[in-house]
Amino acid sequence: MAIARRTFVAAALATIGTSTTRAAVTDATGRALSALDKVARVFPAGPPAAILLYTLAPDLLLGWPRPNRLEECAYMLPDVCARPEVGRITGRGNTANLETVLALKPDLILDVGSTSTTFVSLAERVQQQTGIPYALLDGRFDAIPATYRKLGELIGRHDEAEKFARYADDTLKTIDGRTAAIAPSNRPRVYYARGPRGLITGLGGSINVETIELLAQNVAGDNKGGLANVSIEQVLLWNPDVIITIDQDFAETVYGDPSWASVNAVRNHRVHLSPKMPFGWVDFPPSVNRIIGLWWLAKILYPDRVHEDMRALTRDFYTMFYHRTPSDMQIEHVLAGRD
Repeated sequence: MAIARRTFVAAALATIGTSTTRAAVTDATGRALSALDKVARVFPAGPPAAILLYTLAPDLLLGWPRPNRLEECAYMLPDVCARPEVGRITGRGNTANLETVLALKPDLILDVGSTSTTFVSLAERVQQQTGIPYALLDGRFDAIPATYRKLGELIGRHDEAEKFARYADDTLKTIDGRTAAIAPSNRPRVYYARGPRGLITGLGGSINVETIELLAQNVAGDNKGGLANVSIEQVLLWNPDVIITIDQDFAETVYGDPSWASVNAVRNHRVHLSPKMPFGWVDFPPSVNRIIGLWWLAKILYPDRVHEDMRALTRDFYTMFYHRTPSDMQIEHVLAGRD
């Protein structure tokens, strides 16, 4: 990601010379940022940041870490969804060359995810090299309300951010109120299956299974970490009650696969394909798209406690967060988990 020092210095001087700043604000790590009086162009460091920014302020989004597919754009504002691929600074396969970032002339670089020292150091380094304020916001699911409020502060859209923060707050409080009395040992034992063979899962504390672990027992939760490859023998030992998957191929073949036949979830037809359009409801990526996914998971796991109509919830969420009201046919397509 390194570029010539002369280029960095010139860019930094240009930024300092042309920007008018207001009182410094801080990001989620407490780093002081000289926020611009008018933020009009924001570079998302990765997919979670792009989705968060799109929901609150789509007009500020310079582009996407990867190009969106036509079928995904059917659920978003067409002109914003079609904005170009700009690469990513964080995560696997970081592809953004800082020369490209500088050429786009963002007022702010936005990152949403881990606030560990590794990512703080990255933020500091990129900010120092480019002269562009780099905000690192907390990507944990239970931090979504605070993250919306912080983003609203950074870009000067407090009132709009508060609406999204309250929606997230209300969702968390409502679902927690329905499930809090259920003892952890009485909650369903869930396996999260990724990949066409279903043998990639999220370990305990992984951001990929945050919403599952809010509601249920993650059978892989005794081991801490991120995503991991496991064997079918290990899944058989875990013998989950419910399987949640994001992979359509796995969902379509698991019931006919003899190696999975003895798993309780398969025997009882409790393998559920997560909706994924335009973004995954469980993760992939783990951003604010998981809010509607929490409703979906709660309804699957506790149908006697969650009576809301998923079609109505989906329509309302997509209208507010994705700025486009889906048709009845689109809602059915989403809920079926189809691409």
